[in-house]
Amino acid sequence: MKILACDGISPEGIAVLKDAGHDVDEMRPTPEELLQIIGAYDGLMVRSKTKVTAAVIEKGINLKAIGRAGVGVDNVDLKAASGRRISVVNAPTGATISVAELTFAHMLALARRLNVADSSMREGRWLKKDLKGTELYGKVLGLIGVGRIGKAVAERARIFGMDVIAYDPFLNEEQIAACFACKVDIDDVLGRADFISLHLPLTAETKNIIGERELKRMKRTAYLINCSRGGLVDEAALARALRDGTIAGTGLDTYAEEPPKGEVLEMPNSVMTPHIGASTVEGQARAGAICAEQLLKALSGERPDHQANRF
Repeated sequence: MKILACDGISPEGIAVLKDAGHDVDEMRPTPEELLQIIGAYDGLMVRSKTKVTAAVIEKGINLKAIGRAGVGVDNVDLKAASGRRISVVNAPTGATISVAELTFAHMLALARRLNVADSSMREGRWLKKDLKGTELYGKVLGLIGVGRIGKAVAERARIFGMDVIAYDPFLNEEQIAACFACKVDIDDVLGRADFISLHLPLTAETKNIIGERELKRMKRTAYLINCSRGGLVDEAALARALRDGTIAGTGLDTYAEEPPKGEVLEMPNSVMTPHIGASTVEGQARAGAICAEQLLKALSGERPDHQANRF
């Protein structure tokens, strides 16, 4: 079969497809170009840049499967794909370690004020006496959402000597305990945690799950981390909370609009990265290979292990 691989799929992923005997074209088409060429392909594999819209799916008259080499499938129209009985597969385990490690990078950067330390050094200032930080040891980490990445963060938090509490309405106490955390309700997380980390999909229910009310319930010394999905945090409310000292700081890797805009960008008590949670050599290699394996199953008529839509 013919497969179109967009956005720079890892060599490991391309190798899986070619080793199975398929013809693979690696391209970075514009949206207009994609509409013109997609009809020639049986399979499509993308990362986050390419938008697989309803129009793309309609033009893909031979499409049998779509692969997203990553966790989220926000850039694929699942309803349109399901209507055509096209399997949409992803690689939810590929970037687990990468995102968990970035979450800790944000926590450490905030705890030790590394952004201020770095910028001041570059400006020729020596702020040794002004940059008193805090330790992670003995602090309470509150997780909102305990999936694969949340569990990986909890595992690492225990090594740092942190106490982990977690809110996840879909898991019981025993399941959360198996993730090295103690089950509590969301208000307990907000009120008790020194660091709060979000690990949720973006849905109608989770959109702006952290807003003005939630920020006011947090400790003034607490930090909010979001390396999960943009849109989980009301960024205007967050900017006000940072400006007014309602919370101590924030670490963000994902945003409601990317690239982000607004006052939150101007806050000195924030650490921001440009949605690089999955951007490691190892994470991209795993995601590409896993997604390719899932795509092969879908193309051969097997039931994929990681299918994001139902029909």
